[in-house]
Amino acid sequence: MQQFISYFIQNPTALYIAVGLFSLCIGSFLNVVIFRTPKMMEQEWRKEWLEECQMLIHPQQVIIDESKLTLSQPASTCPKCNTPIRWYQNIPVISWLVLRGKCGSCQNPISIRYPFIELLTMVCSLTVVVVFGASIQMLCALMFTWVLIVLIFIDFDTRLLPDQFTLPLAGLGLAINSFFIFTTPKAAIWGYILGFLCLWIVAFPYQLIRKKEGMGTGDFKLLAALGAWMGPSMLLLIILLSSIMGLIIGLILLKKNGESLPYPFGPYIAIAGWIALLWGDQITKAYLGG
Repeated sequence: MQQFISYFIQNPTALYIAVGLFSLCIGSFLNVVIFRTPKMMEQEWRKEWLEECQMLIHPQQVIIDESKLTLSQPASTCPKCNTPIRWYQNIPVISWLVLRGKCGSCQNPISIRYPFIELLTMVCSLTVVVVFGASIQMLCALMFTWVLIVLIFIDFDTRLLPDQFTLPLAGLGLAINSFFIFTTPKAAIWGYILGFLCLWIVAFPYQLIRKKEGMGTGDFKLLAALGAWMGPSMLLLIILLSSIMGLIIGLILLKKNGESLPYPFGPYIAIAGWIALLWGDQITKAYLGG
């Protein structure tokens, strides 16, 4: 590992090329994760519900006739004609441009969102390289970035922040900071605890008074994970940035739709957390006039 880091320190151009190409491939994989994870969750919930129903009706015959969906199976196909997508039709960005955004068999439009996520992953990854250079911090921040991209788009689509991403993200933050990567072990632990509590303290009274949920527990877990990565000192900045972004987007949507609609807050927490990891210290020092 140290040899690779030393090589890329001496050859920054090679580092940018390697991370750029690799992150495009990661972006292609993230598209699959974003698309399939909610479907996998739905399938699991449906399976549990059917099992309970069948156990009540026919306790001796529990049969679930549904093939299991995973990130790798079944192979990707066109949603309209079911033609398998070949490897050369799945090259990040390039295949979409060559195919002109359409299926090679039936000409069904392919959403521009797929190359957008691939390019977004590359741009964010290269930004991480610029900020941290060839270092352990860079490798950790890349994983942090990729998980946040998944959470942002899943939350926009489904208003869900799956535990299978927020909890491992928190665990990874605690683990890496046991080696003082971004903060101290003690700060990581308190960041995790306070990150969960600071939103819960606001949401719980709201739920008692209004008799409805104002914020999902996924938001608490995400902020707790960000606290585990950066410690409690960045939580106020994350909440402030996410609130500003949420307010601006909320006003735009209100003006556009003419009514106040519920919208996910998780993406703004994730974006604010990414900004805080990369530039939090500089923003804080600038605000304090240091």
